[in-house]
Amino acid sequence: MADSLLSFVPMVLLGLVLVLGVIVPNAEARPRAFFVFGDSLVDSGNNNYLLTIARADGPPYGIDYPSRRPTGRFSNGFNIPDLISQKLGAKSVLPYLSPNLRGENLLVGASFASAGIGILNDTGVQFMNIIKMHTQLEYFEEYQQRVTALIGASKTKRLVNQALVLITVGGNDFVNNYYLVPSSARSRQYPLPAYVKLLISVYRRHLQRLYHLGARRVLVTGTGPLGCVPAELAIRSKNGTCDPELQRAAALYNPQLGHMLRELNQKFGRNIFIAANTSLMHLDFISNPKAYGFVTSKKACCGQGPYNGIGLCTAYSNLCRNRDLYAFWDPFHPTEKANRLIVEQIMSGTTEYMMPMNLSTILTLDAST
Repeated sequence: MADSLLSFVPMVLLGLVLVLGVIVPNAEARPRAFFVFGDSLVDSGNNNYLLTIARADGPPYGIDYPSRRPTGRFSNGFNIPDLISQKLGAKSVLPYLSPNLRGENLLVGASFASAGIGILNDTGVQFMNIIKMHTQLEYFEEYQQRVTALIGASKTKRLVNQALVLITVGGNDFVNNYYLVPSSARSRQYPLPAYVKLLISVYRRHLQRLYHLGARRVLVTGTGPLGCVPAELAIRSKNGTCDPELQRAAALYNPQLGHMLRELNQKFGRNIFIAANTSLMHLDFISNPKAYGFVTSKKACCGQGPYNGIGLCTAYSNLCRNRDLYAFWDPFHPTEKANRLIVEQIMSGTTEYMMPMNLSTILTLDAST
């Protein structure tokens, strides 16, 4: 009788595991969680689940991704979050709206990013249904409630506090708001310096909320060289040079963003927010593409019109044969190879690129605490 009871106990435990639907392994053996917020530069497919025109779910997007199929990433292959996940020794985080984000997958982290969004709520209204920044933060709070139901409140707090966070937002506030059309509503309302101040003020509130939701290591990227992307060259440039007005916007915005991050770190008493100078990272290969193995940094691999910078990248667009020779995949977004160059600077760049420290230093410091 005793032997039969002993054999019955493991069966009961197995039944409980099957009912719960997940076995949660030791958290110490798992890479740190990773959370992603922002726009199309880091969207891994949330917009696939939305009724929006800001989407990358058709070919030739994903042509160099392992599946060779579009995933919702605005890339020919991996995007920046994918490549950072690889550096963390983890699998890519799933979009928050993915039905597969449950059980063990929740503990890897999540991407809340959505193509078309900006710092401001009115940025991207032309794309219809997208996940605005305040909603991304609400989803992060909801995510923590879901994980708490899985592993408990204290373990969830530790998972979030020890996680790495990436946030990439701001470019659309210029390209798809202030400069979207001549004499836009925002440009009539604010001269450029005042508009930049507005963006910084609203962004500060988003980042403070992120901190209060538990984020303790946050990589914050600036805008790239907005006037140099193929879309702007096609629309605004007569001789292939970067548009000076959009470059002026980036030159005003990025230093003020860095200053705001330093102020927040002083307020919280530690290096929570890490500024990634992605404008300089892009300019390196835009100004000298051949040094990085590119044949061009002006023309997109996929598109149509001047510089392949007009309209969307679709199955009917011009498509280059070797994506590694192009800095830009489509009119706005880097190729996977360009993303790899950016992530290498995020990992090991000097303080000119990463302030106050690069990601490798962060990982080393955090591993020792």
